[in-house]
Amino acid sequence: MGGAERSRKNLDSQVKDMQTKLDEAEQLAVKGGKKVTSRLEQKITDLETQFDDEQRRLVEAQKSQRRTDRRIKELTFSQEEDSKNHERMQELVDKLQTKVKNYKKQIEEAEEIAALNLAKFRKVQADLEESEERADINEQVLAKFKAKARGTSAGPNI
Repeated sequence: MGGAERSRKNLDSQVKDMQTKLDEAEQLAVKGGKKVTSRLEQKITDLETQFDDEQRRLVEAQKSQRRTDRRIKELTFSQEEDSKNHERMQELVDKLQTKVKNYKKQIEEAEEIAALNLAKFRKVQADLEESEERADINEQVLAKFKAKARGTSAGPNI
């Protein structure tokens, strides 16, 4: 039975070697698993940090978009008000241009009337001057007649 005993010891020795190798493999697997777990946990932490950063950027982008939307509404409202004011101003300009045209027409008519009145005045003034000259001449003629008449009435009485 010596051979069986030796076989048994060889098998026991092999079992011990295998057990040792298994323990070492388990320890390596545990160490490797811990490393993988540690790396994965670090990756999770990094991803959570990135996620938080992205969340903050998203909140800031949403705030910025709301501000931009509000500014767009303000500018749109302002543009609409400016457009309404422009239309009102254009209406006023049109009315004023119409008034200016009417005033120009009235001025032209008044100038025509003034020109006619001035022409009439000058004609009347010329007629007056002519009448005054005729009156002066008639007075001179009358004075001569009176002087002659005095001279003729005074002469025969002497």
